Amino acid sequence: MTPWQGQLIKVDDYRWKIPENYKTGMRVPGLIYASKEMLESMCEEQTLEQVANVAFLPGIVGYSLAMPDIHWGYGFPIGGVAAMDVRSGVISPGGVGYDINCGVRLLRSNLSEAEVRPKINQLINGLFLDIPSGLGSEGKIRVGQKEMNELMVEGARWAVRRGLGSHEDLDVTEENGCIGGADPGKISDKAAKRGMPQAGTLGSGNHFLEIQIVKEIFDSDTASVMGITEIGQILVLIHTGSRGFGHQVCTDHLRVMEQAVSKYGIKLPDRQLACAPIESSEGQDYLAAMACAANYAWANRQCIAHWIREVFSRVLGKGPEKLGMKQVYDVAHNIAKIEEHVIDGRKLKVCVHRKGATRAFPAGHKDTPDCYKKIGQPVLVPGDMGRCSFIAVGTHKAMDETFGSTCHGAGRMMSRGAARRSMRGADVVLELGRRGITVKAENIPSLAEEASQAYKDVTEIIDVVHKAGISRKVALAVPMGIIKG
Repeated sequence: MTPWQGQLIKVDDYRWKIPENYKTGMRVPGLIYASKEMLESMCEEQTLEQVANVAFLPGIVGYSLAMPDIHWGYGFPIGGVAAMDVRSGVISPGGVGYDINCGVRLLRSNLSEAEVRPKINQLINGLFLDIPSGLGSEGKIRVGQKEMNELMVEGARWAVRRGLGSHEDLDVTEENGCIGGADPGKISDKAAKRGMPQAGTLGSGNHFLEIQIVKEIFDSDTASVMGITEIGQILVLIHTGSRGFGHQVCTDHLRVMEQAVSKYGIKLPDRQLACAPIESSEGQDYLAAMACAANYAWANRQCIAHWIREVFSRVLGKGPEKLGMKQVYDVAHNIAKIEEHVIDGRKLKVCVHRKGATRAFPAGHKDTPDCYKKIGQPVLVPGDMGRCSFIAVGTHKAMDETFGSTCHGAGRMMSRGAARRSMRGADVVLELGRRGITVKAENIPSLAEEASQAYKDVTEIIDVVHKAGISRKVALAVPMGIIKG
């Protein structure tokens, strides 16, 4: 692959601009958050071309943004953010991705490493049995069409109504676990049939469930508001999305969007950016279907969180109160949302596409949960299974520069195929074991795809967004036990 040849203008050590005149047809400049070292690998991967291509989309405002964990994606880069004026702009499924509302949920606990370490194998085995994982895995919940429709509309509330978790969980979930506008009538029979057996499952690929130990606290006052109070405290992180249901929703609506491009005379540099005007019937249908998939994902993570609490209670012989397994937050990182932002000094209603990017709203924002109004919205940034993850908070600078967005994880550095060719899954298990990390997966050979070497170092990612001021790091946690899809 030929290295990217475009011009980059250095704004400062962590911001780099692709000028609007790089390609005829760009409506806004590109803005990349990266260190100089990261930028070199981005140029080799051609992801910056995707950043420039997104800038062609009608109605785009501000910048075509790229977070430091950016890597190649369908149409939009993964790690891309773009906002379109709702009146003149478009909605593009490529700006959300196939795994709609892939996201992260974090639970804190009153447990210490000393209490959990001796029981780690029992916990991992119990979680593996109770939470199905792997490609095509089917869950413990069986829903018919009527219940599937309710789930699509109610999201995490549907699970709580069934006794799977509490209203406290909803208070600390983005959108309270349910985005409005979902319409099951915009969902194909094929998508619904794929989704019905998979509710409450972890899935495959980079999805995981991780028991973690708090290793470092950077801001004790902010961390304590989240219930993170000491080194050695046990956390549990869940990373999954809308499974085959969301994938099918994206597939179905991409076909419609490809036709809409011709219908509305939209000129694109890449057919994978297929889109339709937000206010068109095609655009509104996609938003209604995407909301169904987003709600499915929130219900999915809600069910999984409930079963995690049950397994911990059973294995450790402690009731819910003693476990103290409260939810810190749940945030989406593959979604498009209608939000109000200040652009060039005036409030504008925009459709913010976040693909592999996390919402990072500041203290005092109306959509930041009441319990976090003083500190800002928690930002959850998982790393690879051999290194660490970060808890951060949103900032006012993010609102000013990135439509309240920041990075979402480590970001791939090596394709899945390349990772499989360069290492063996069994060796990954042995290496993690030597470092005190227990790992269990449905398919051991596939673990090679998720080895640390296949990912960027999340510490470098978080340093960029922290120093650029678009989120602020609060704590760091390391893995003790992992279940991979």
